[in-house]
Amino acid sequence: MVRYSKLPFRLLCRRWGCDIAYTPMIISEDFVKSKEARDIEFTTSTYDRPLITQFAARSAPTLSIATQYVANYCDGIDINCGCPQKWVISEGYGCALLKKPELVEDLVKHAKRSTNLPVSIKIRIAQDLQHTLDLVQRAERMGVSWITVHGRRSDQRSSALVNFEAVKFVKENVKVPVVANGNCFSLGDAREWKERTGVNGVMAARGLLQNPALFAGFDNTPPEVVSWWVSVALQYGMSFTKIHQHLMFMLYTTHSSAEKSEFNNLKSIPALLEYLKRRDYHFKPVDPGESPTRVSL
Repeated sequence: MVRYSKLPFRLLCRRWGCDIAYTPMIISEDFVKSKEARDIEFTTSTYDRPLITQFAARSAPTLSIATQYVANYCDGIDINCGCPQKWVISEGYGCALLKKPELVEDLVKHAKRSTNLPVSIKIRIAQDLQHTLDLVQRAERMGVSWITVHGRRSDQRSSALVNFEAVKFVKENVKVPVVANGNCFSLGDAREWKERTGVNGVMAARGLLQNPALFAGFDNTPPEVVSWWVSVALQYGMSFTKIHQHLMFMLYTTHSSAEKSEFNNLKSIPALLEYLKRRDYHFKPVDPGESPTRVSL
């Protein structure tokens, strides 16, 4: 999740049942060129494992250098071939790679040469599934450790239904593990993905923004998650804007229209804390490494 899956939020999701977390998509060229970009885009801690660093890349040699910067601080490298944002595609990243299987093959090859870490790709399905099959089988031959498949095409919005059969088709035609992505807003959704496609795992993005405890089986964000989030975000020095944005997602389904209006107009951390305390949220220092809540699929 671009901008959102920063360290404090990853720790929150891990605390409530998430097994593996990804960094935000990092532009490999910027990461290699700028120390400032590296300091801003990649932060982690001893509690933030297993961690997958996701890169947007269009140059195999540049990706190779980028992976070497993070190799000692993460557990895998993912190549984003599935971001549908227009600016990303126009720059040759994300879904632009779906039409360049030879380049994807080269990116995987260089990433694997530069590190002993597992290398994976994240894709979207094509209109012609034969194109998708060609891409994933090329990646498999190059040695990817798993493939994440978003069940929509690059031209489809998030309101479109996910294509279970297309993801199942990929799963049935490769030997490496396949992770499904798209429309996972509850533990029930994750189980449906597994039952209908046979995938090895399920990834959530927007669903976790709305409810970081979804993998622990909660239908809405529990109050203790909100309290834990505010505490850990403040401990890590996160800005008011970012803390507020995350809470807008988390509280959306439980707030009335009037409460949403009041909350959205808050302008500072003291005002935010006062608002939450009036609703019986309590805050205390937290241990980011405390035992997580786990639920089996």
